Amino acid sequence: MIGRLSGTLLEKQPPLAVIDVHGVGYEIEASMNTLLALPAPGEAVRLYTHLSVREDAHLLYGFIDEAERHLFRELIKISGVGPRLALAILSGMEREQFMRCISDEDSKALTRLPGVGRKTADRLIVEMRDRFRHWPEFSQRGGALSSADQNLPLETDNYADAEAALIALGYKPTDAARMLTGLDTVQPTEALIKSALSQQLTGRGSRQG
Repeated sequence: MIGRLSGTLLEKQPPLAVIDVHGVGYEIEASMNTLLALPAPGEAVRLYTHLSVREDAHLLYGFIDEAERHLFRELIKISGVGPRLALAILSGMEREQFMRCISDEDSKALTRLPGVGRKTADRLIVEMRDRFRHWPEFSQRGGALSSADQNLPLETDNYADAEAALIALGYKPTDAARMLTGLDTVQPTEALIKSALSQQLTGRGSRQG
């Protein structure tokens, strides 16, 4: 089992990061929260990891801290929640926001995440609530979620990269474009994606299907 990697960040292109460890480049899938916390390419980086072994591939998932990895491992224990969906959940919500949704039984907010339907949201609430009872911080509540104003997006290179990353996270192309509406597309790609996910979470964006 590979539990942690320390090396040099070669590149980060959501949802992937590549880390050089003594000449070996490890390709790692990560949440947007982790990717946003990474330094610039060429700098030293350390990630906690989870190795998923399948018949056709060995997949490595990376996390900025042990808390995020812990939540990821709890999520993939739930029936119907695989690693990709778990990463989508971690990308669409901060850890504290997710815990608040579970505590408040806010299935509506959970269904705004890509790949999470009503049944999955209900299952998350029931099963994660029981798991969270053993977490000391579960009773702590966060503040209100942020929102963004509505303006037409400017199609910059950052916009195109952000749109492609949202599609990779599970959103339809038309919905990815809608989620970027009203955002400052001059900001870095990673920040643009995070803003789009936050806007989706507050209900300003919408998804079809």
